[in-house]
Amino acid sequence: MSDIGVTVKKSEDFSEWYTEVVLKSGMAEYAPIKGCMILREQSYAIWEKIQEVFNRKIKATGHRNVYFPMFIPESFLKKEAEHFEGFVPEVAWVTEGGSTKLEEKLAIRPTSETIIYATFAKWIRSWRDLPIKINQWCNIVRWETKATKPFLRTREFLWQEGHTAHVTSEEAEKEVMDILGEYKDVMENYLAIPVLVGVKTENEKFAGALYTTTLEAMMPDGKALQMGTSHNLGQNFAKVFDIKFIGEDEKEHQVWQTSWGISTRLIGALVMVHGDDRGLVVPPKVAPVQVVIVPITYKAADSTAILEKAKEILEKLKAKCIVAFLDDRTEYTPGWKFNEWELKGVPVRIEIGPRDLKQEQVTLARRDTYQKTTAKMDEAVQATEKLLEEIQNNLYAKAKTALEEKTTTVQNYDDFQKALKNKGGFIKAAWCGSSECEEKIKEETGATIRLKPFEKEKPVGTCLCCGKESVEMVYFAKSY
Repeated sequence: MSDIGVTVKKSEDFSEWYTEVVLKSGMAEYAPIKGCMILREQSYAIWEKIQEVFNRKIKATGHRNVYFPMFIPESFLKKEAEHFEGFVPEVAWVTEGGSTKLEEKLAIRPTSETIIYATFAKWIRSWRDLPIKINQWCNIVRWETKATKPFLRTREFLWQEGHTAHVTSEEAEKEVMDILGEYKDVMENYLAIPVLVGVKTENEKFAGALYTTTLEAMMPDGKALQMGTSHNLGQNFAKVFDIKFIGEDEKEHQVWQTSWGISTRLIGALVMVHGDDRGLVVPPKVAPVQVVIVPITYKAADSTAILEKAKEILEKLKAKCIVAFLDDRTEYTPGWKFNEWELKGVPVRIEIGPRDLKQEQVTLARRDTYQKTTAKMDEAVQATEKLLEEIQNNLYAKAKTALEEKTTTVQNYDDFQKALKNKGGFIKAAWCGSSECEEKIKEETGATIRLKPFEKEKPVGTCLCCGKESVEMVYFAKSY
């Protein structure tokens, strides 16, 4: 299977390995448009799992899904850019409709704050109209000029963006933290990717936000990946878009707002964190196929009985809501099938051959460790359930250990530069709080402050950069 299997080792050429796994496992394909990709069945099914989990969470707390137009008038974006320094999205523009030149250019949605908040101003009149808690699943277009990479940086990608409006600042603050907690649960308990959570610096926060909270993961090549953000917008956008309400005190007030989002880059993180030299490794909770059953038949006489048993187990797995697939194709050998399903990252493979049939057992193969065990036929479903849980937990534990190994604490700039060069990963260091030091470190090393942790600890030593008194410990890293 050398021509269609992964030919590059993860430890030797991480970037090429990633591209091979994404393409050969059927996750994505390059589109005819430069910088765009096609999400294939495998990756879109994972995205649907993420949607299903997150929808369940937000609907339970009163959020509702909506859909706003993908075309945004230029005047809306200008209004945002005038008020918020640093808001310069890489916009793709529509200038003609058919053969008619448009009176006003239309942006293809780089983000939706402007069109949604202009609408909030129409919807909100009284405190009785609040809170508004909406979310939309949609595509985003940002005309990237940097090198693109499937799932991590493409000109079009999929995401969800939540937008809320509240009567009080306390409600908005709670919303920001509640959503951050829901994101963390999706990432750690479903994708099996541990994350650090905290606040972005003033330099790194979303333009227009009071503050930005973030979830950061560490990739095997030592680079951080921003997995999601939850912003407290304060009343900044309310002032720009004139979003007011009459309070219970019969006075006019401006709303307090939040926005938050995750995107298909989560799928890229999953590939990088869990994949190996044989291909994808997908955590069971988000796997498009959790179990594949491969019958092993050598003689026609065996095949009928083996297939009957395979179908019986398939139905029992489905009855337990396990997503299982019976690979009864006759044009491929069992060995070919093993390699193909390993490449696709299916967590558990159940093999049933003549010997298994004779001994009334099945062979269970784990994708994460390659270990094989046997189980009695009538205990196959319970054994599979247990194995899926073990794999989910093991993938998280391995990723957690890797994160800890890629986190270093330093006390001076020399050690910082050495750690960044030799090891990469998160580097924890003391910082004086000045944007000048932050910018200097970024210019000289390419590393940025990924977050300021919520749990404050006493700074160790003086500022990493200037040597002055430090105010807090922060996490630096190079990033995607």
